[in-house]
Amino acid sequence: MLVLGIDPYAIPGLPADDVQQALDAELRRFGDHGLEASMTLVPLDASALVTVAAALEARAWDVVVVGGGLRKPEALLELFEQVVNLIRREVPKAAIAFNTSGGDSVEAALRWLPAQTTT
Repeated sequence: MLVLGIDPYAIPGLPADDVQQALDAELRRFGDHGLEASMTLVPLDASALVTVAAALEARAWDVVVVGGGLRKPEALLELFEQVVNLIRREVPKAAIAFNTSGGDSVEAALRWLPAQTTT
């Protein structure tokens, strides 16, 4: 599983350390479910798509979870569209899942895994 989210340190005024701790805890939850996962935090600058592309090319992914921080803010709509199209192009066999918050990425990924993997 690959989880893509916005780098919390790229958002002014956000308690980035707290958000990072929550993201790290969510990544550990994948392991609790016997799932291998990686998280890529996307900067809000010109390197955003390069960062996403590098993560997608790193290996064959079964599921790519796109976080709400990338998906929800209207100001990031164009970046969100570009990310979804990169996923489709770079890992066409991967399912694309969407979480509602940083705390339910595991559940988002599990929705797209074969039943035998989730038991």
